Amino acid sequence: MIRTRYAAALATLAVTALGITASPASAAPGDTLNMCSSTLTPAGWVDVQWWNSGGCGSGFNPNTKQTKDLRGYPVGTQVNACASTWPPAGWTIVSSYYSSGCQYSSVPSFNANTWTLKRTS
Repeated sequence: MIRTRYAAALATLAVTALGITASPASAAPGDTLNMCSSTLTPAGWVDVQWWNSGGCGSGFNPNTKQTKDLRGYPVGTQVNACASTWPPAGWTIVSSYYSSGCQYSSVPSFNANTWTLKRTS
């Protein structure tokens, strides 16, 4: 009984530690985080890639995304981001183009789905 409680306590600590290290609040500029598509992209972050993963369910829709932290970049920095989320405040869309890594629909088209963003303020 004591071993079971000890194992449960260790498992809880491990999950808590993983949650803390993967938290967007402790990220640095440019850090990335993978998450299921049902999870909202955190403020100050953008989607940079989409794919289908068994870990986030099944089906034909891309259900997993990689997000990137844009907070803390200096003015003038340019990054590429999927058009599945709006740019954060202080970022401007400079150009748009098609990227197969940003297909976030089960019925993809070859329309522009990716932006080049520039930090303007």
